Amino acid sequence: LFAIFAFATCGGYSGELHLSVDCANKSESDLNIDIAFAYPFRLHQVNFDAPTCEGKRREKLSLIGDFSSSAEFFVTIAVFAFLYSLAATVVYIFFQNKYRENNRGPLIDFIVTVVFSFLWLVSSSAWAKGLSDVKIATDPEEVLLLMSACKQQSNKCLPVRSPVMSSLNTSVVFGFLNFILWAGNIWFVFKETGWHSSGQRHAQDTMEKQSSGYNQGGYNQDSYGPAGGYNQPGSYSQVGEYGQPQSYGQSGPTSFANQI
Repeated sequence: LFAIFAFATCGGYSGELHLSVDCANKSESDLNIDIAFAYPFRLHQVNFDAPTCEGKRREKLSLIGDFSSSAEFFVTIAVFAFLYSLAATVVYIFFQNKYRENNRGPLIDFIVTVVFSFLWLVSSSAWAKGLSDVKIATDPEEVLLLMSACKQQSNKCLPVRSPVMSSLNTSVVFGFLNFILWAGNIWFVFKETGWHSSGQRHAQDTMEKQSSGYNQGGYNQDSYGPAGGYNQPGSYSQVGEYGQPQSYGQSGPTSFANQI
């Protein structure tokens, strides 16, 4: 959806600016000069006629600049991102077993996600700069400077209406939102790869080895268990002088004869 919004707001754009040239001789004036332009913003191919205020003669002019490279690059990345997202969604839903087979699917998905994140950043930055240049090239004040009639103080040249650039501004915003979306998705795709699983297994094996080392080192909680010498409630045993155990119960020590 974000990719659709990105290429739709840029690739489907068309704008128009209006100018007015009021000559000293009113019959030579043109108060409604319309200049239309659209994607891919090859402005040097946008031609228009303007009065010269020297009789009926008119001059043919064109806008300045070619910004098609950044615009087409941005739209291309958006279209391919949309197609890949659509294909990945189908694979996730209907071919999950094939996707996880030999861990090949997650690895390819991870690499493609990283590449698209980088391309979104580059294309959005390039298009942001290209859009700034388009705004300057289509500024009515700048276009009036191209007309010879506007260089004479006796003539009045006025901008009537500037082109609306709101959709192009939106396309730049969606471009950077796509970058954030794809860059954030790198972590979730990485978790599906074998690299993440192997790292977890390695950490688990390390913890198990450390735990077994503590148990074998003589520190065992069972040493204080039922087999200990201080676990009887009313008596304790003691080795006598001749190696025989002597016991002391609750009623006191046994007789000397019994000890012998």
